[in-house]
Amino acid sequence: MTNVGFVYLILIGSAYLALLFIDRQKTGQSLKIAGQSLLKLLPLLVAIFGLVGLFQEFLPAELVTQWLGESSGVIGLLIGASAGAVAIGPPLAAYPLAGSLLDAGAWPPAIAAFILSWISVGIITLPFEAQTFGSRFALLRNGISFLAAMVSGLLLGVLL
Repeated sequence: MTNVGFVYLILIGSAYLALLFIDRQKTGQSLKIAGQSLLKLLPLLVAIFGLVGLFQEFLPAELVTQWLGESSGVIGLLIGASAGAVAIGPPLAAYPLAGSLLDAGAWPPAIAAFILSWISVGIITLPFEAQTFGSRFALLRNGISFLAAMVSGLLLGVLL
């Protein structure tokens, strides 16, 4: 676990300890809810880290560098944003995958575009969004979000 993780654990543990003295019943209820949430998320977390392991072992670093590396330029940015746009799942899943791609030699702007489009673009959910909000709105929102993910990725590259 990283230092940041330890800091979070200490802060949350301290908050629970302090709240235990204020209201024992509500603190117990909060711990029960937290435990239930953890049990619901556990299968997803195991799947995410399993997928990360598969990426690290079976996706050659040379391929990642070729397709998503700095030398791939705008094409790598487009590939990263497109991969994020078609991905489905909670944003929590994007970060470990992005980290393993970075470790394999991916260009940070392409990975930023991947994460941002994962969060903001929903190609898989587009039919449902179009049905609810109308086709024009859904296509415009997704298109603008896709472009914004790519521009933000490039901006990140300039700032780093």
